[in-house]
Amino acid sequence: MVVTVRRLRTFWFLNPMLNFQNIRKSTCLLVTVCVLMSQSLADDQEFMEDFLKREYSLVKPYRGLGFSSSAQWDLMGTAVVTTDYVRLTPDQQSRQGAVWSRIPLFLQDWELKVHFKISGQGKKNFNGDGLAIWLTRDRMQNGPVFGNMNQFVGLAILVDTYPNAERSHDRAFPYISVTLGNGTSSYDHDQDGRPTELGGCTAMARNTVHETYLLVRYFKNKLTLMVDVDGKQEWKECAEVTGLRLPKGYFFGASSATGDLSDNHDIISMKLYELTVLRTPEEEEEEQVTIPRVDNMEQFQVAVEEEGMSGVQFFFTVLFSILGLGVLAVVGLMLYSRWKDNRRKRFY
Repeated sequence: MVVTVRRLRTFWFLNPMLNFQNIRKSTCLLVTVCVLMSQSLADDQEFMEDFLKREYSLVKPYRGLGFSSSAQWDLMGTAVVTTDYVRLTPDQQSRQGAVWSRIPLFLQDWELKVHFKISGQGKKNFNGDGLAIWLTRDRMQNGPVFGNMNQFVGLAILVDTYPNAERSHDRAFPYISVTLGNGTSSYDHDQDGRPTELGGCTAMARNTVHETYLLVRYFKNKLTLMVDVDGKQEWKECAEVTGLRLPKGYFFGASSATGDLSDNHDIISMKLYELTVLRTPEEEEEEQVTIPRVDNMEQFQVAVEEEGMSGVQFFFTVLFSILGLGVLAVVGLMLYSRWKDNRRKRFY
């Protein structure tokens, strides 16, 4: 044992350069890792601070919600307030409800965190229809788009719980999507809004035993949608839209609708944060828009596949076509035979 220790000491003193090189390499590696981590964090955190804006937030005990002149939020339709949530629609057929902010939004960069709950007695895909989070020019409007007007002007985050399209094998529901309206485009229910969708993801946010959240972050003309619906208490990116230009002075809201199928649609809280973002002088002088739009909108166009005929439909189509041709052939032969008989009588 003593001999081994002496050999190690001899090796250490005889190789000082080797030890120095190892230390130098380790230090360089540590510095490199720190630099890369700092750059990554800087990329993810372009904003410096966030501040809760209570005038745009809807939180317990919901004192700023009601019909008084001092209220900051309005109820609409079947929406009711309880001590724990704002229920937009109950688990009943043909209901519409909404809650709308009275104060227009003039913030340049912001983040909205929504705590919501969707529950009901119906089995999967036998429930509906979902809820929507809005930032639009017009407020307090009934309509067919999750309880809001069609051909809206603004931004919609749609939590769709029922697949209307017959061919929806490429996505599972509930499905959360980002949609932009310019006042002329219409939401296509039959195609689950795909023609006007800017991005989205599947999010199993119905009848969960844990809390469900979505987060919308908008800064430097980029919108990021994230969800937390798995009970893991971590955000999962759902969609990202770059080059998005939203006008100021629009209103936040949340709405829901049920049809032949139903669910409870509850808003537990909507918290808005103002983001303090570092900007260049050029970014400070960016163009102000009056109608929402996206740069290079073509990149978000979704090709909607036309519905083809099923095997049964094809069989009956061929069958009736053959029967139709047969009937026409029989009628043609009868007419030809009668014409031939009439022609013979002329010679007698």
